[in-house]
Amino acid sequence: MLIITGGAGFIGSNLIYELNRIKEKNIIICDVLNSKLKKNYLKKLSYKKIVPPIKIFNFLEKNKEKIRYIFHLGAISATTSSNFSKLIKNNLEFPIKILKFCNLNKIDLIYASSASTYGNGKNGFNDNDNLHYLNKLKPLNLYGKSKNLFDLHVSKKIKKKSELSIQCVGLKFFNVYGKNEKHKKKQMSIISSLSSIIKKKGKVKLFKSHNKNFKDGEQKRDFIHVSDCINVILWFYKKNRISGLFNVGTGDARTFIDVTKILYKELKIKENISFIDTPKNIRKHYQYYTKANITKLRKYGYKKKFQNIEDGIKLFIKENKEF
Repeated sequence: MLIITGGAGFIGSNLIYELNRIKEKNIIICDVLNSKLKKNYLKKLSYKKIVPPIKIFNFLEKNKEKIRYIFHLGAISATTSSNFSKLIKNNLEFPIKILKFCNLNKIDLIYASSASTYGNGKNGFNDNDNLHYLNKLKPLNLYGKSKNLFDLHVSKKIKKKSELSIQCVGLKFFNVYGKNEKHKKKQMSIISSLSSIIKKKGKVKLFKSHNKNFKDGEQKRDFIHVSDCINVILWFYKKNRISGLFNVGTGDARTFIDVTKILYKELKIKENISFIDTPKNIRKHYQYYTKANITKLRKYGYKKKFQNIEDGIKLFIKENKEF
C-alpha cells in the first residue's frame, strides 16, 4: 500500500498517473476534494480510497503493517498566506507527525519541500542539509519559512543517525508547471496563468521590476515541467538507501519575457505584452531569481535530462488544450 498526501492535487495526481503506469494501484489518497477540478483529475486514475487529512492518522495506525511507502505532497502552498499558525499546523506539525509515524514503523518517506526556502538567493540555491546553512536561509514569505522549519527538523534527524532508521528525502521543487494546475487559481504557475490569459484576452501585462538589478520582464525563474519532477520522485522511490535534501529544478533560469514570447509562439497568437507595477503588498515577498544547483542530484546518480522551457511549454500546451 502506498499513501499519497495531496494526491488529488497538482503534483500528487501526476504522480498517481505515473505509478499506475508501472502497475501500482494499491494507493490511498489523503486529500480534501474541495473542487470539481480535483475530482476530475482522479477520474482516470486507479486508487483504493480517499481519506481526509483529519482521519489519516487513525487510518495509518490501523494499516501500518500494509503500508510500503508514504509520499507527503500535501500542504498549504499559498505563498501569500499570512496565517502563520495555520501554516505551522499544516506544513510543520502535520509532517512531523507523518515522519514520526514512518520512523516508528520503518516506512520510507519522500516529502515536498520548496525553492521558496531560499528567499532572494543571497545564500545561494544549494541543497545543503547542513544545519548552519539552513538556519541562514531567509524565506521571503511565511510559506517558505514553514517549509524551511520542516527541512531543519528532518536534517537534524538525519544528522543523528540513531534517530532516523528510514529513507527520508526532501525535494526542493523550483517553479513547477504542467497539467492539473487549474484548481490552484491564483497560485498556478506563471506559465499556466499566462497561457490562460493569452488564450482569453490575447494581451498580457507582466509585472515591472522594482529591483535595480533586473529590467522589466527580466525576472528569472528555474521552470521545471511536472513530468520531470515525477521522474525524480520515482527515481528516489526506487533508490531507497538515499536520504537528504535535493533540489528539483532544471539548473537553468529563464526570463518572464522569454516564457511569454514562447507561449505566444506556440499558441500561434500575435504578441501583445505590456508592463504594470508589481502590487506593493507582495513586492518584499517577490523572488526575482531562482536557479537550482543540481550538482548534488547528479552526484547521487540521477542522469535523466530535464526538458528545456521550449520543449516543456510545447508539452504543456498539448496537455492543456482545454485550458
